[in-house]
Amino acid sequence: AALKAQLDNRLFGQHLAKDVVLKAVLGFSNNPSPKKPLMLSLHGWAGTGKNFLSQILAEQVHPAGLRSKFVHLFLATLHFPHHDQVKLYKEQLQNWIRGNVSACPSSVFIFDEMDKMHPGVIDAIKPFLDYYEEVDGVSYRKAIFIFLSNAGGDLINKAALDFWTSGKRREDIQLKDLEPLLSVGVFNNKNSGLWHSSIIDRNLVDYFVPFLPLEQRHVKMCVRAEMTARGYAVDEKIVEAVADEMTYFPKEMKIYSDKGCKTVQAKLDIHEDL
Repeated sequence: AALKAQLDNRLFGQHLAKDVVLKAVLGFSNNPSPKKPLMLSLHGWAGTGKNFLSQILAEQVHPAGLRSKFVHLFLATLHFPHHDQVKLYKEQLQNWIRGNVSACPSSVFIFDEMDKMHPGVIDAIKPFLDYYEEVDGVSYRKAIFIFLSNAGGDLINKAALDFWTSGKRREDIQLKDLEPLLSVGVFNNKNSGLWHSSIIDRNLVDYFVPFLPLEQRHVKMCVRAEMTARGYAVDEKIVEAVADEMTYFPKEMKIYSDKGCKTVQAKLDIHEDL
C-alpha cells in the first residue's frame, strides 16, 4: 500500500511501469521462498522516472533508501569506466555482491547507465540471478537487482507515437505491446550493456519495464509536485511558464518532452523570484 501511494503521488505518466513494478514487488515480497532474486530492467529516455522509481522501491525495502548500507548503486561510467579492465570489474563485482548478500539477504542492487556498460561486465552477476538454492553457501533469492537504461527508449517512443497517431489512448498501451520489442532490441543493441548477454539468453530478467515519453500535461504534474515539495502554493502561471520552456518532439507536433521532467527543478529555480 505504501509503495502504491508513493508511485501514485510521485510518478507521472507511467501507468505501465507503475503497474508492472507493483505486481512484481508484491508477488516477490509475498513469496516466502522465491526461486530466484527479483530482476527488473527499466528502459526509457532520460527524465521519464527510472531513477525515481528505483529510489522509491529501495525506500520501501530499506527505509533509508539510497543511504542504506543494504542498497547499492553502481554507475557504469564511474565504477566500470575502462574497457581494458573488464576482467577485473567482473571479479570485483562478484566479490562485492557476495559480501553484501552474505551480510543482508534482501540487499538491493541498482545498476544505472546500463547503456554505457561495457559488454560482458554484467554477465559476472549471472550466477547470482539464476535458479540456484545457493552459490558457494550463499542464497541470493531474496535480493533485488534493478537495471536502468536509456537503451530501447527509441523503440518505446516510436510505439507511443504510433498509438497517438492512430488515435488510441496512451493508457491502453500494454506490456505485451512493448516487452518483446525491448528484450530483442536490448539483446541486439551493441550500446546496451546487455548486448548478447547470458542474462537475457537464460531469461533471467523477470520484467523489461518500459517508461513512456512524457507529454506536456505530465511535465506540468512534475512542476506542481516540485512546487509542493518546496512548500510553495501551486501557481498555474508558473506551471505553464516552466512547461512552455521545455523542448518537445517530434518537431512538427511537439507531443513529448525530450528531457522528460529532468530539467524541471532547474527551470523552477529561475522562476523562484515570482
